[in-house]
Amino acid sequence: MGAPLYDAERGTLSMALVGDAMIARALSPHQEPGFLALAEVLQSSDVTFANLETTVREAQEGWSNFTQGTPMSTAPELLEELRWMGVDVVSLANNHTTDYGPTGLVACMDHLRAHRMPYAGAGRTLMEARKPVYVDTANGRVALVAATSFFRPWNRAADSRPDSPGRPGISPLGFSTSYTVDEASLEALRRASDMLGMSQERVRHRSMFYSASEAPADDANSVMFLGAKFQRGAQAGTTTRANKDDAQDILRWIAEARSQADWVIFSFHNHEFGSEGRLTAPTEVELGEPARFALEFGRQAVEAGADVVVGHGPHLVMGAEIHQGRPIFHSLGNFIFQNEAIGAFPAEAYARFGLGASATPSEFLDARTGKDTRGFPASPEFWQGCAATCEFEAGRLARVRLFPLDLGHGRPRAQRGRPLLAQGEVADAILGRIERLSQPYGTRFEREGDSLVMRWAA
Repeated sequence: MGAPLYDAERGTLSMALVGDAMIARALSPHQEPGFLALAEVLQSSDVTFANLETTVREAQEGWSNFTQGTPMSTAPELLEELRWMGVDVVSLANNHTTDYGPTGLVACMDHLRAHRMPYAGAGRTLMEARKPVYVDTANGRVALVAATSFFRPWNRAADSRPDSPGRPGISPLGFSTSYTVDEASLEALRRASDMLGMSQERVRHRSMFYSASEAPADDANSVMFLGAKFQRGAQAGTTTRANKDDAQDILRWIAEARSQADWVIFSFHNHEFGSEGRLTAPTEVELGEPARFALEFGRQAVEAGADVVVGHGPHLVMGAEIHQGRPIFHSLGNFIFQNEAIGAFPAEAYARFGLGASATPSEFLDARTGKDTRGFPASPEFWQGCAATCEFEAGRLARVRLFPLDLGHGRPRAQRGRPLLAQGEVADAILGRIERLSQPYGTRFEREGDSLVMRWAA
């Protein structure tokens, strides 16, 4: 074959990836050198990805679900601010795109299409939520497939039947958790289940409308207790497994994207941590290991055809690894964290803290965080993030660079939540965390100023 006919044949692409974008304010007016330098990194890449963790809607579109978190809402015009920042494609597979129910989600998708912002991970049916979205760049076609393991059952998209419409929702990767305990503990749980009528309740459920999987029977080696499965074992432990049907469906669409695109990104939103530190960690900040099913599925996504796996969800930066020559970022943390700048919270949010109808949003936020002494404002790690750039040459990964992001921990609400390239002690803290949490995967890095460059065997 002679010289390349198309630029895409060279297998050269630059890709930028960031984590959770919870945007509620304009970005383009700001001029700090560290902010403009970050914008340049994102704008100069062939394609830039972000997880859009919000419902894009007008005030009258959708009704808020009950949540102990923030019912996140973004004005449609702010999509242009993301585009100005360089974002080309987003994932909607997360727990905040359903904060305003199916109606809010449909409005969100309509606004994204109106503003020509491609998205994946949500749809009017399950198939629509599963399918890749494609973005054409000068150096080839990029596909995005997205899924989330953090959702309520009714947030799942559902396919239609000839006699029944589908349901708008997210692309789910369900999972199950089981606990291993010693024989004495298992028998104590069995006795408690019997004494409290839980075992007999499942018998009644199985005689009615519940399937065997929804109301499982106990056996000699396992007991269901308060919705969790406990099994006999020599050593206490926790096991997580991805839902087989969800996993196969997502991997099938990644393979489809592989056959239809030059490059494939898989976006995975999850909040689940592994068992390390489970007994001793005082806060989530100290839980740096993803759940086992999440680790395994990220690698399966690469094996199915993903060029990059980008994780997000816990609002914390976590480790990274190279699998079969492709990068997996277990969490890039926050990118834009403006969940304190939304203009309205539902009545039950105020009621949780004893606040009445006359309370204002800032009074609610003060009550929820103890005036910044607990929750997100109390920990600098939640106000740190990472931007990753991946460069491919001749179809192979050539360079990965990680840029630490400073989102302004300790600043007033009117200021914090917008990212700048981190410097000095903040950069050291973020990069040190990434290096420490990447050690279990054998990942190697080199410092280049206030950034990290990944190293791997060719």
